[in-house]
Amino acid sequence: MTIKIGILDQSIVFPGQTPGEALGNTVKLARLAETLGYERFWVSEHHDSSQFAGSSPEVLIAHLLAHTNSIKIGSGGVMLQHYSPYKVAENFNLLASLAPGRIDLGIGRAPGGLPRSTKALQPAEDTRKLEEKLNELEQFLLGPAKDEHPLAGLKATPLPERPAEIYILGTSVSSAEIAAERGLPYVFALFINNDPEAAREAFHTYRTKYNTARKSEPRTILALSVIAADTEVEAANIAGDLKSVRVTLASGKTVNVGSVEQAEEFARQAGESYTAEVRDADITKGTKETVRKRILELKAQYGVSEFIFTTVVSDYEKRVRSFTLLKEALEELAV
Repeated sequence: MTIKIGILDQSIVFPGQTPGEALGNTVKLARLAETLGYERFWVSEHHDSSQFAGSSPEVLIAHLLAHTNSIKIGSGGVMLQHYSPYKVAENFNLLASLAPGRIDLGIGRAPGGLPRSTKALQPAEDTRKLEEKLNELEQFLLGPAKDEHPLAGLKATPLPERPAEIYILGTSVSSAEIAAERGLPYVFALFINNDPEAAREAFHTYRTKYNTARKSEPRTILALSVIAADTEVEAANIAGDLKSVRVTLASGKTVNVGSVEQAEEFARQAGESYTAEVRDADITKGTKETVRKRILELKAQYGVSEFIFTTVVSDYEKRVRSFTLLKEALEELAV
């Protein structure tokens, strides 16, 4: 049995690091992923944050393409609600023309930052829903705007022979419905929303509502936080006491953040009262035998066909060791 696996790197600026050092580690990890035989390497989008250096995934993707040869490089993801679908299509059509068959376009629904950065990014006059923007993005990735479009004939040049492949990223049933309606691959981020019932419901919704009009099959990916080490004790020490905080604003909007302090700041910038639910972060940790066992359990539990892993470890060499052990653990399944 062979399991496809990838890496999501968030270009975290750990204490004592500069953003340049964090981005340098992202480049090194992409090279490592290619050497080890990972399927894909994705980078994230965060705004107005001293903790994350990756604010522009399309720029970072271009740099990673120049430092790798064959591995698929993509976004995990582009926060489309902030942007013109036409410009996103131009960016990714150019990337796909530079590296045919290597570009993944993950689309996220989260803001990628606190309300202040969302206000700075989103034009006040653009009130379209994400679904409308996604429809337009798909159209521009494939060719000229159709006759019913206000700008019929408009092209997001250059038009590549092999356009970027779109993935819908999410943590809820609503994101699963968007992916299913469009017949697109779906990625559930268990490392963000670690509620197993939410994951089960999302994957069930995706499969039962999947639109087969495009003559494609459902494709599911589970995004998972993993720390593999040579001993159980070392893995537990590296993992520490990470938390996940789910914020619910008075308006009903929900968002996941990494600390109670971030929850307070999010609500302050939003100008709303809130409640916060603090959970232990869901981290698959241990020796390669332990992490392999849980990955196989999750594969059976959710029926996913692929995994993408994130590893929040400040020590770069321990991150390298974790991804190396993880690849060895899953390679042994094919023996």
